[in-house]
Amino acid sequence: MFTGLIEEMGSLESCRVQGSSAVLRINGPLVTSDAQVGSSIAVNGVCLTVTEKDQGVFQADVMAETLRRTTLGKLTAGAPVNLERALKASDRLGGHIVQGHVDGIAPLLERSAGVDWDDFTFGLPAALARYAASKGSIAIDGVSLTVTHVSEQAFGVSLIPVTLQHTTLGALQPGDLVNLEMDVIAKYVERLTA
Repeated sequence: MFTGLIEEMGSLESCRVQGSSAVLRINGPLVTSDAQVGSSIAVNGVCLTVTEKDQGVFQADVMAETLRRTTLGKLTAGAPVNLERALKASDRLGGHIVQGHVDGIAPLLERSAGVDWDDFTFGLPAALARYAASKGSIAIDGVSLTVTHVSEQAFGVSLIPVTLQHTTLGALQPGDLVNLEMDVIAKYVERLTA
């Protein structure tokens, strides 16, 4: 489990495709500082398992299903990535409950600069629209955010300067794709009331 509070912006060192799967090597000195083989690290919101670790770089295997459902397969060497280690039971839950299980991808439709923040509007896949709520939680490329507005086809978030500077979201431009993880509580409520 994660919180959606990004610990460091790392970079993709390499992506080696092996049939329908891939092996990623990711530079992340902070998140690897106490990682072990078997540790979970969220990469752009995707929970991956460390399979090797060496001097600030870790390796993770990525299955075909993950490549198909996320933006990881579209990354190229040198691409910046948001990194977060799994939550310790004794840590504060400063963001929201994030599992690292991506529900879908969406394009950035519009970005506008505000006085003290930037407003972003993303496309909303029809299958996920029922989980988005104004003032509800959403994880975008692993970043815990609050939904500012929602319609059937789109939703918005506002990003403060620290989020723009310390995550990959600050570099997004219209047309760029992101990983979405909807609030797990909304998914369980739907399941329990069905």
